[in-house]
Amino acid sequence: MKLLQKRQLLAHSLVGSGCEWLLRKWGTWSGLLVLNYHRIGNPETSPFDHDLWSATAEEFDWQVRHLKRDFDIVSPSDLDDVRRDRNGRFILITFDDGYRDNYELAFPVLHRNQVPATFFIATRFIDEPYISWWDEVAWMIRTTNQDFIEGTGWLPSPLLIDKFNPVGTIRALLKILKTLDGEKSQDFLNHLAIETGCGRCPRQLADGMWMTWDMIREMRAGGMTIGAHTVNHHVLSRLPIEQQRWEITESRRRLEEELGEWVDVFSYPVGGADTCTEETRTALQDMGFRWAFRYGVGFSTCPLQDPYQIPRLAVESSVNRSMFRSITTLPQLFD
Repeated sequence: MKLLQKRQLLAHSLVGSGCEWLLRKWGTWSGLLVLNYHRIGNPETSPFDHDLWSATAEEFDWQVRHLKRDFDIVSPSDLDDVRRDRNGRFILITFDDGYRDNYELAFPVLHRNQVPATFFIATRFIDEPYISWWDEVAWMIRTTNQDFIEGTGWLPSPLLIDKFNPVGTIRALLKILKTLDGEKSQDFLNHLAIETGCGRCPRQLADGMWMTWDMIREMRAGGMTIGAHTVNHHVLSRLPIEQQRWEITESRRRLEEELGEWVDVFSYPVGGADTCTEETRTALQDMGFRWAFRYGVGFSTCPLQDPYQIPRLAVESSVNRSMFRSITTLPQLFD
């Protein structure tokens, strides 16, 4: 049975039996659970990467109200206190990248419920709007007329394209792309552009995709935290340390220039265990960053073990209400 199906079955059993309610009331964990979102809305008609959508606006509103009722929702500025508290149950809500739906759909929900969140911004998306590499791959596969990709020199064997359900093909290509450095990733995208017959994704499709600086400033004034997420959203471990340092310092410089305040929180692009190095961690510490967040893993017991490797649990569109309730009740089982 697939992992998602197992998790859904576990969540259904917990909620249906009433165990989830009892466990939530008594408390089954203490520490910090960081939830990671990307996009809010409905991806049905989008040609881009559907895996980036975390919830509809309605579901996000329900999730925020659920969290507010049962947990202490905190900001990075609270983490010094959180890390010393061995008994509290704290939630930190984060968003990555800087999609405009974060401002149009997520921010009103957060503001209405008086709940803080942290938004990590890849600054080039704001300064020079263009289609991200993951969305460009999805666009190529969703719009191509080809039935397969040869992938000569890149893929071990030809990759079939299921026109009715292209998600598997998109994920397989993104898995390869995440292993490449910035220059090779562009070579790979150029190769896909030829193989699919689509060319590179037109830049004008990025119109309205990303937030503006005015939107980001409004969210900051509304109590949200803004953090750095590099300039170009490259996987840092694939870059020389000098280029890593530039991605980190330049993204912070632009944020501080636009916001007029010190920025000391960071999230790693892609964020898996192999997407940063000890040199990356040391660079962040040397630059005065206080906290750095990973992606795709669970929760932290207190005191926090490593302020530069704080785990986050992904919220994805496949997470229904039963699963969300179960995840926040027993995050150690959904790690």
